[in-house]
Amino acid sequence: MVKVEFLGPINQETLEIEAKTLADVANALQEIETVSSWLEKCAVAVNDEMTNDLNKVLNSGDRVSILPPVCGG
Repeated sequence: MVKVEFLGPINQETLEIEAKTLADVANALQEIETVSSWLEKCAVAVNDEMTNDLNKVLNSGDRVSILPPVCGG
């Protein structure tokens, strides 16, 4: 199982899902209406390391963070 956490304004509780790759996570998140609209805009980190490689292999216990864009001043 991997833990998927959603930061910032994304209105979704942390999930634990079975996933072998980041593509598996992306496919699962496309099915969640409150999350799917955010996916195109968000960055992704696996165990605090930024990545955009959907083929990245995940191991049980990994943490995937979905990071929405932010702005500040």
